[in-house]
Amino acid sequence: MSSHLLPFTATPPPQIPSKASPLAQHTLSQRTHIPSHIYKHPAAILLELCTSPKELHQILPQIIKNGLYNETLFQTKLISLFCKYGNLTEASRVFEPIEDKFDALYHTMLKGYAKSSSLDSALSFFSRMKHDSVRPVVYNFTYLLKLCGDNSDLKRGKEIHGSVITSGFSWNLFAMTGVVNMYAKCRQINDAYNMFDRMPERDLVCWNTIISGYAQNGFAKAALMLVLRMSEEGHRPDSITIVSILPAVADTRLLRIGMAVHGYVLRAGFESLVNVSTALVDMYSKCGSVSIARVIFDGMDHRTVVSWNSMIDGYVQSGEAEGAMLIFQKMLDEGVQPTNVTVMGALHACADLGDLERGKFVHKLVDQLKLDSDVSVMNSLISMYSKCKRVDIAADIFKNLRNKTPVSWNAMILGYAQNGCVNEALNAFCEMQSRNIKPDSFTMVSVIPALAELSIPRQAKWIHGLVIRRFLDKNVFVMTALVDMYAKCGAIHTARKLFDMMNERHVITWNAMIDGYGTHGLGKTSVELFKEMKKGTIKPNDITFLCALSACSHSGLVEEGLCFFESMKKDCGIEPTMDHYGAMVDLLGRAGRLNQAWDFIQKMPIKPGITVYGAMLGACKIHKNVDLGEKAAFEIFKLNPDDGGYHVLLANMYATASMWDKVAKVRTIMEKSGLQKTPGCSLVEIGKEVHSFYSGTTSHPQSKKIYAYLETLVDEIRAAGYVPDTNSIHDVEDDVKVQLLNTHSEKLAIAFGLLNTSTGTPIHIRKNLRVCGDCHNATKYISLVTRREIIVRDMHRFHHFKDGVCSCGDYW
Repeated sequence: MSSHLLPFTATPPPQIPSKASPLAQHTLSQRTHIPSHIYKHPAAILLELCTSPKELHQILPQIIKNGLYNETLFQTKLISLFCKYGNLTEASRVFEPIEDKFDALYHTMLKGYAKSSSLDSALSFFSRMKHDSVRPVVYNFTYLLKLCGDNSDLKRGKEIHGSVITSGFSWNLFAMTGVVNMYAKCRQINDAYNMFDRMPERDLVCWNTIISGYAQNGFAKAALMLVLRMSEEGHRPDSITIVSILPAVADTRLLRIGMAVHGYVLRAGFESLVNVSTALVDMYSKCGSVSIARVIFDGMDHRTVVSWNSMIDGYVQSGEAEGAMLIFQKMLDEGVQPTNVTVMGALHACADLGDLERGKFVHKLVDQLKLDSDVSVMNSLISMYSKCKRVDIAADIFKNLRNKTPVSWNAMILGYAQNGCVNEALNAFCEMQSRNIKPDSFTMVSVIPALAELSIPRQAKWIHGLVIRRFLDKNVFVMTALVDMYAKCGAIHTARKLFDMMNERHVITWNAMIDGYGTHGLGKTSVELFKEMKKGTIKPNDITFLCALSACSHSGLVEEGLCFFESMKKDCGIEPTMDHYGAMVDLLGRAGRLNQAWDFIQKMPIKPGITVYGAMLGACKIHKNVDLGEKAAFEIFKLNPDDGGYHVLLANMYATASMWDKVAKVRTIMEKSGLQKTPGCSLVEIGKEVHSFYSGTTSHPQSKKIYAYLETLVDEIRAAGYVPDTNSIHDVEDDVKVQLLNTHSEKLAIAFGLLNTSTGTPIHIRKNLRVCGDCHNATKYISLVTRREIIVRDMHRFHHFKDGVCSCGDYW
């Protein structure tokens, strides 16, 4: 609650005249017998006109020079001014030597302590007043109650409340309004209301205090009901009421009520008040009507920096980051100095846009404004650089950041995770714990996806246990992250158990489970879950449809996928994005409907992107359609000629079709352009240690043992019916082709896993590329002859090999 809502700042008690008023001077003159010529002294006149600490220090030498420093009038005025400007040390130097201190001096000093010092110091001075037999006045308590509320110190707030009662002010409107405010700020809204309800008299300021208290404690609807009750009791809402209630409307997204309040603002003539217009901008933005917010903003005759901040934040929260940056630039052009809130909004927009250059510009502005000591601003910089793919700069900022908060750690861990720096994310998480900083739900939601990328079941169980020990297993977002993690670690049944146990599910929870089934090749189960979701209260979003389409693609459920795509816009009003079109091409292409997929691309209402043509090229490689594959590749290279992965895919398509001259041509282009194939890498965890294998690697300590065992294993699976697929290799003898196939990274990882685990233990493999056809076939036979379950997660999906069969049904 802002200070202007409080009665003791808005309406001073009538019985305490202002020290600057003629009445106060007259009373002081009577009490201290100050000669009238003192009031007319030039120094006294200058003190009355003083408006800043600088002016005060210019006047002070004249007071000392003229021997006026010990005059009561000057002492009183100096104490008042020093307290007003927050210089309690100088105020005390004047106050302490005074032998006959009258009560008003104590009251002024207490006001200074309450305004410019700590709660401890203010209460200590208040105790001294009692010791010196100074009779308290009502505003002594209002100042102290406000300070307790600002510090959320309920214990001492209650003590001051007790003093209010024992001092005979429990009937006083101003004191009890301060009590109501204190309880509200200490998040004891029931106690605040009880005090409010017992008051025999309530003015508009008191009503505004309780309304604001409810609004700021998250009880928006109760706050709205109090406004109605206030009106029924004859108090017409003023501008302060409006500013208090509009955030409550924004929090509940009650746009119709917000528009009704806006109508009242216009009828009451409050629209010219900058704080009211700013609150309207904020309300409309948070209610999803940023265009109306912009109209109000543009119509404001005067704007404060808070107005600009509200408009920038409105655009950011509405997903219109470019609009936020345009407003930010307009603000700078008009010479308005940004605050820490401004730059945090601009950094958020840059992060959403992935705009590194403008992000660096805002960073320079941070340095110029000397905001680099503001930890919240630095946290925003960490997030911005992370989202702009410069996690190295983010890490440097984090490293040099003093007084790191839990938010700082969360931002850095998330930044590492988002940029694929899994080990760094985990190391930061461990360091955070070693410094005794307790992880919260945001930490868990950041680190769990990093563990999911490693796909290591043991670590999944470890983090799950930590979630339970931290009592975070009721948080819907943490539990959703766990569902997603278990699915990505191959434990799809565990993921479903957690899903079923959740009392609350968000749309992202359904998305995680639907996608999990899809990546495990359980397309029919995924479709059933999607249909179950549509029957409930949580509506699918664009990501839900993308997960469902992907699940249909992995399992060959073409008709279901076509139906979902049509339903997406027709029934749910969701406009397909490039990813949805890419999923549809993948769905049709994998099923061999290449001509239909190509026609679909030609009829797209938006210009096809790389994901669409990439899906087409992949399907053409699988089904050996060189003509359409070349067309897709041509479009890809027009959009991005430097993508080595698609060059490799094109070369593999040619190799599958035995078009070796074209294979050579693609490889020559890659060599001249400096493009390289991403090396295949497979990971397997044995004995709490992750082992990495690259194709043909011999650097592992057990390399000789692995290759010897693999040679024996290949003989066994050949005897069982395995035939090596050497169609993608040329320019070498047949026996060399087989040797090259046998050194693929997943085969090496599987052999190592079999050598170092006991009979019956499942082998979990993580590969960074798509499993090749030969390795897929070989792994089926390995699972048969070794009677082991082998779970392979490649870059697209899971393959569960058991008893010579893969869960994908050879459809991948």
